[in-house]
Amino acid sequence: MATPRLEPDLEQELIEHERQYWKALQEHDTARAVELTDFPCLLTGPQGASRIDKQMYIQRMDTWHDQIRRADMENILVEQLSDDVAVIAYQVHEEVLVDGKPVTLETANCSTWIRRDGHWQCAAHCESIAGDAYGRDRQAAN
Repeated sequence: MATPRLEPDLEQELIEHERQYWKALQEHDTARAVELTDFPCLLTGPQGASRIDKQMYIQRMDTWHDQIRRADMENILVEQLSDDVAVIAYQVHEEVLVDGKPVTLETANCSTWIRRDGHWQCAAHCESIAGDAYGRDRQAAN
């Protein structure tokens, strides 16, 4: 089976969608984030893995306490897996407020986008905090 070629302009389109997603999170623009999401959506991160339906997603957006002040994407890679499935992977330098205090994070992210009725939506997103794969660079919890 031949590897699909990246459609013309698809790389820039998906990068822009991913940036719009971060902007929606930063601005707490729930409507835009929902528009960019395919439900149910799979999410993974330091808290584990979850399947989120639209109502749960809206509740999370409404009660989200971390305030994203800055999110700079770099080292961006895009692969088109089929006509209607593509993956984008990248690193992010994040500046956020957590419990009112500034925190800087370096993360690795990956989103799977699917095309439905001509529109790309995020079906899965993974985020991991950058560092040693075995956690040797993190402090033990008290």
